[in-house]
Amino acid sequence: LIFDNIHCTGKWQRNKYVGVSLLGKKLAIMGFGKVGSEVARRAKGLGMNVMAHDPYAPLDRARAIGVKLVSFEEAISTADFISLHMPLTPTTSKMFNNDSFSKMKKGIRIINVARGGVIDEAALVSALDSQIVAQAALDVFMEEPPPKDSKLVLHENVIVTPHLGASTTEAQEGVALEVAEAVLRALNGELSSTVVNAPMLSAEVLSELEPFVALSEKLGRLAVQLVAGGSDMKLVKLTYGSARNPNDLDTRVLRAMVIKGLIEPISSVSVNLINYNFIAKQRGLIIAEERIILNGSPENPIEFIQLQIANVESNFASSISDSGEITVEGKLKDGKPHLTKVGSFEVDVSLEGCIILCKQVDQPGLIGKVGSILGQEKVNVNFMTVGRIAPRRQAVMIIGVDEDPSKEVLKKIGEISAIEEFVFLKL
Repeated sequence: LIFDNIHCTGKWQRNKYVGVSLLGKKLAIMGFGKVGSEVARRAKGLGMNVMAHDPYAPLDRARAIGVKLVSFEEAISTADFISLHMPLTPTTSKMFNNDSFSKMKKGIRIINVARGGVIDEAALVSALDSQIVAQAALDVFMEEPPPKDSKLVLHENVIVTPHLGASTTEAQEGVALEVAEAVLRALNGELSSTVVNAPMLSAEVLSELEPFVALSEKLGRLAVQLVAGGSDMKLVKLTYGSARNPNDLDTRVLRAMVIKGLIEPISSVSVNLINYNFIAKQRGLIIAEERIILNGSPENPIEFIQLQIANVESNFASSISDSGEITVEGKLKDGKPHLTKVGSFEVDVSLEGCIILCKQVDQPGLIGKVGSILGQEKVNVNFMTVGRIAPRRQAVMIIGVDEDPSKEVLKKIGEISAIEEFVFLKL
């Protein structure tokens, strides 16, 4: 039955309502965030060729879904359907205007379930009248509710709904649970995929990278404490060892955590997923990233993370690698962050609590001497390990302690003749 201004006319006009198939048609998704990505997945299931325009969308996420990221001009000029999912900002306000519609294929169909105002409504009416736009489906408007005499709402080729996004019983319950869970994760200091203005990562990617978050921050905290006072930290290099294709590894969260670890111990600034790039630029800190492709299983996203700080002096000279940078490297072991390299020395240390780094001549009884000094002062040792070049030569000893040693204790350790240098670090 066909309804005309609420009243049923009783007409059965099948020929008037002939649609078009979605199979093989080109869909342009404008705004490739969480909602846009889900629309893309469903459209792919319907056999559509999907492209997306979003200047902030990561290439690896688009490739994972099978979507091509394109320019705004390519999207609007080649699409058969356009689905809008972008926010309303000064940049996107009336993005779809007379000029935009003039570049579209005749007979295009547009869906706007994003925000009213991204479409110039007068321009859309003109495009509908000239049949550039065959049909439009709108859930949002510049003025809500729209005027009763709105030409757009009354147009015969327009389908409208009164801003019904997430208006199902299941969706309302799902949103409430998602908000509650996100708040709990944030309060517990955990990652959340719904943080405003943070890197857009799916819940699956966050879950996979979460164990590496602590490793990244702790490597940063460790490395910055090895920089001698007065040294100006400007260039940091991050190297990720992985069996993954580089396009399948999004490391922005890890980069943010490294910056957090580098900056927070030496300033009063709080670094988070939103401001990390701004804080780094503000301090003139350049972060270079490199990925080393390893042979192995791609199931494990990262085998190791190496952090190097260039052009600085160190208060622990042994942390300087052969290439001249402060170098620390770590990996996950049983799901926990472990330090695996300091300078050129291979080690195996759990990154937790406080540690004492010592460079010494490898000789019998040295571990006992240091342990005795700590024991006499009631400082409990929770682990001790040694990384060495060769027997009876240079070695690095790392001691984990439960309490902060006093200056007197550290002085006694430094007075042991075989110990050439040491440093106390808080993780």
